[in-house]
Amino acid sequence: MAAKIRLKKVGRKGQPSYRIVVLDGRKPRDAKVVADLGFYDPKTDPVTFEVDGEAALRWLLDGAKATRAARTILSKAGVMAAFDAAKRGEEVKIEKKELKPTDKEEKKAAEEKEAPEEVKGPEEAAEAEEAEQAQAEEAPSEGEPEEEKEEG
Repeated sequence: MAAKIRLKKVGRKGQPSYRIVVLDGRKPRDAKVVADLGFYDPKTDPVTFEVDGEAALRWLLDGAKATRAARTILSKAGVMAAFDAAKRGEEVKIEKKELKPTDKEEKKAAEEKEAPEEVKGPEEAAEAEEAEQAQAEEAPSEGEPEEEKEEG
């Protein structure tokens, strides 16, 4: 049997979630499952997934081929690195990679940094300007060289 590790779609219309499964490669996407390896939920932020690394590695070593989407998830779970090490004859250790923040999280963080400051009264605004000027006078400007200390 030509086994494939692929995603099986579950969930409602417009709210997909997937199971990572092993199927006969000649069967359609939602055919009878040979083995269930985990799940993947793309709708959460950050994306959530869980993979049985030992079972997935066993199937890969037995000759199962992972589809592109399944291979990406298995890579994030650390299974593909363990598979490469096992093929080279090295010690196999499955280490899960950390997920990178999504674009939404990065934009939200940038917006928080660029958010306008609270509206201040005229007295508070004047005090803030004076504090900024004092800091600017204390710090050397970029064009001027810093004073060198003489060693004696």
